Amino acid sequence: MLSVLLGLVLGVAVAAGNWFLLGHYVASNTQMTIWLLAAPPIATLVTALISRGPAAAPAEPAAKQEPARAAPAAPPPPPPEPPEHAALRFLATLQEEGRLVDFLTEDIAPYSDEQVGAATRGIHEQCRKALKSLVTLEPVLAGREDDAVTVAKGFDPAAVRLVGNVHGEPPFKGTLRHAGWRVTKVQVPERKGLDPKIVSPAEVEIA
Repeated sequence: MLSVLLGLVLGVAVAAGNWFLLGHYVASNTQMTIWLLAAPPIATLVTALISRGPAAAPAEPAAKQEPARAAPAAPPPPPPEPPEHAALRFLATLQEEGRLVDFLTEDIAPYSDEQVGAATRGIHEQCRKALKSLVTLEPVLAGREDDAVTVAKGFDPAAVRLVGNVHGEPPFKGTLRHAGWRVTKVQVPERKGLDPKIVSPAEVEIA
């Protein structure tokens, strides 16, 4: 606003100067008089308005920045299962399918061989199915019992056990007494929500 007023004052001053210097030449010409008196203030006012430019928009307050939030921490992994739990689950499956624990913990001395044989047939069949569902087995050495075999040099003592009159260096020739077993696959089912030490729950029949 101040620049407009200053421009207007300067324009009026220029017009007054024009009139003072040229008034006696143009007094008889009304149109020229109006032009000399009005043109300087108008030109100055327009120039001041143009130079001022549009009013600047009020600055918008800076958006309030929220503090960065730390990413939620990942939950800790579950503790590893104790190694004995897998063995307990294995035993629980054999008990559930073939009642193996019942058979092994029972005193069978009072029973005759015929009674024991008749009872173990069913237990054997159920435990055999359960074992096949839990692990996949293959013999360590190919062949049947009492077959002649050769144990080559560099054999694994943990996989092949030599018995009898062992002397000298391999290869050894002998008789296969047991082919051994090697596990190639294990599929022990989980028992979520159950106490792993409960191999078989107690059963109570309510009358």
